[in-house]
Amino acid sequence: MDDVAVPLRTSDFDYALPPELIAQTPSEVRGESRLMVVRREAETSGDPVVPSSHRFSELIDLIPPGDLLVLNSTRVRHARLLGRRPSGAPAAVLLLHPPGENTRIAMGKPGSALQPGKRIALGDGMEIEIVEVLAEGYRRVRFHGASAAEAMERVGRLPLPPYIDRDPTPDDDIRYQTVFAEREGSVAAPTAGLHFTAEMLGALEARGVRLARLELEVGPGTFKPVETEDLSTHPMHPERYDIPTQAAEAIAAARSRGAALWAVGTTVVRALESAALPGRTVSPGAGETRLMITPGYRFQVVDRLITNFHLPRSTLLMLIAAFAGYDSAMAAYRTAVAQRYRFYSYGDAMAIL
Repeated sequence: MDDVAVPLRTSDFDYALPPELIAQTPSEVRGESRLMVVRREAETSGDPVVPSSHRFSELIDLIPPGDLLVLNSTRVRHARLLGRRPSGAPAAVLLLHPPGENTRIAMGKPGSALQPGKRIALGDGMEIEIVEVLAEGYRRVRFHGASAAEAMERVGRLPLPPYIDRDPTPDDDIRYQTVFAEREGSVAAPTAGLHFTAEMLGALEARGVRLARLELEVGPGTFKPVETEDLSTHPMHPERYDIPTQAAEAIAAARSRGAALWAVGTTVVRALESAALPGRTVSPGAGETRLMITPGYRFQVVDRLITNFHLPRSTLLMLIAAFAGYDSAMAAYRTAVAQRYRFYSYGDAMAIL
């Protein structure tokens, strides 16, 4: 399929996934997931190449010395708060980002009951007041009896993805964070990074692979399917990012020595491509991206991609198809289903070379 000449629609990114392939728990040992290796159509004759199957730990042998690996160091907040309405009925609030000193933009359930003026009791004298109903069902909420940060620290829960059908456990507090996570800011993990161990990162550096870090705050829109057939009409969710000067300098140095840049996850891709400069470098600093990458997009910065397997009809799958080539990406997904790979956040990984 010609990615540019043939207009793709959302239904072209659908695929059948048996429910039992959705990983409900992480691999027994971090770093020992399966790894599918896919060659980009742009790097071949244009025809899909049969993917090969490996262990994630074998990635060390795939990254040449001198190449640059870029990580998203965001940490997942304990942003899910469970409480009671005045009637005693339960309510749940997911805190997103702060528009003011003691207010937050949030999502809540049940939405019909969370109207302005209503309060949710969290216990220990803490309450959430619904201040305003915003577009797309979001709420602006205010905290009473504690700050938002204090409430998250005292009663906040890790917000596991909606397709993980269980409550979080203490093990999730470790396994749903990357080993290089730093500042809290996300409501979902940059899941491609979950496979890396400290030992593996050390081995890569010992091999001569360079590492750089940036932050992109993963929002709930990462799980949102595209609901319109016309890709251009999908309202892309905004996400905040920050590219340190040190990371931008590392990218410029990689370009000067002719090294490849490896993005660990679609979040890194969106941040880097949003900050792209001529010469395949990036501008340092903070920003907000609404970049939606679909087949036909010309990548300006990223050369290689490490990622997980994504939901059907999602913008993340569209990004993968743009990077690998549509036919190669969808063939890889069919192979992953046939070979019983584990899907989504706690699932297996893919390297696109």
